[in-house]
Amino acid sequence: MNILNTPVDILQASRKLGGLSQTQNNDQDKGMGFADILKNSINEINSLQLQSEELKNNLVTGDLNDLHQVTIAAEKSSLAFQLTLQIRNKVVEAYQEIMRMQV
Repeated sequence: MNILNTPVDILQASRKLGGLSQTQNNDQDKGMGFADILKNSINEINSLQLQSEELKNNLVTGDLNDLHQVTIAAEKSSLAFQLTLQIRNKVVEAYQEIMRMQV
């Protein structure tokens, strides 16, 4: 099943990935534009990647012994990045479709 069928599906998937509840996002989204939502999502993805890198470094240096925690953080980061790429691909595809329309 492809979760990226509609813009609503994309936003719901990104909210679930970010770990925020639906009500928190609705309250936050009321005063925010699309650019703000996009910027916040990219910042969340960046923080997931930074957290994953920090945990990997801690594991290598011996400061952290829990391999499971490192693996989970790496998978979260990877899934967030993959979702971002899929959203970008859908946006580019939609833009190209609009550009092909005859007015």
